[in-house]
Amino acid sequence: MAFGVSEGVTGLAGPPGVGKSTLLATFATLRRPHVGVLKILGYDTGNNSDLRTVRARIGYLPGNFTSADNLTVGEFVAYAAYYKRVRSDATRSILKRLDLLESESTEMSLVPPDVRLRAGLAATCVHEPELVLLDDPLHGVGDVEASELLPLIGALAPTILVSAPTPQALTGWCDRVFTLARGRLTERATRSAPADGSTFGFATPGPHRERAALSGERAGGEVLREDREAMSRSPLSWFGAEPPGEGPRPRRPKKLASV
Repeated sequence: MAFGVSEGVTGLAGPPGVGKSTLLATFATLRRPHVGVLKILGYDTGNNSDLRTVRARIGYLPGNFTSADNLTVGEFVAYAAYYKRVRSDATRSILKRLDLLESESTEMSLVPPDVRLRAGLAATCVHEPELVLLDDPLHGVGDVEASELLPLIGALAPTILVSAPTPQALTGWCDRVFTLARGRLTERATRSAPADGSTFGFATPGPHRERAALSGERAGGEVLREDREAMSRSPLSWFGAEPPGEGPRPRRPKKLASV
């Protein structure tokens, strides 16, 4: 099997327990694949030097992320900025970008789910990552609030991989949508091509809208040479005989290490 994620917004759908969180945690380098090679942004995550480099360029927000309820929204994001060693003005910039200035002084325990998610996204992206991984971020967020958040999510980074329980939750705003079932990924049709040959884009696109092919599975597991070359240029690709498993558990990260 060969799987690559290129620039744009890619959706990963599947019911609870199917392995979406494990797959995203593997892509976030918190787990190691049992077999195969995981390359992110051109770096081999099996190499310790490359691993340190690529982790600084990834933003990962786990499902039901744990926030420090005694911190305000501003303090929560500022701590993430400090942990990721970015300039102090980055906090103010990301709070403004995600429309959090009015909630900056409110404790995390008191904000509604959509504002809490905005704060999580701000902490995830305060260092301006090139790849953002979001594990079911819209869980618990109302439909109206979710519709307002979609344009923001789509503009977080050049490459975004987001999961949800159903394909319907991802269709219409993701560039590509895959379903995960029984360890196999299947791509779903998400948009149609007009007569002039162009492709309909994201309804409310962000600044990073370059398109590239996403290589999928070939019959019998065979990967054509041109597919490997394309995936070697994609931000995130995985080569192996089967989807990555949980692998050895890493050491427990420090507070906010996964944000």
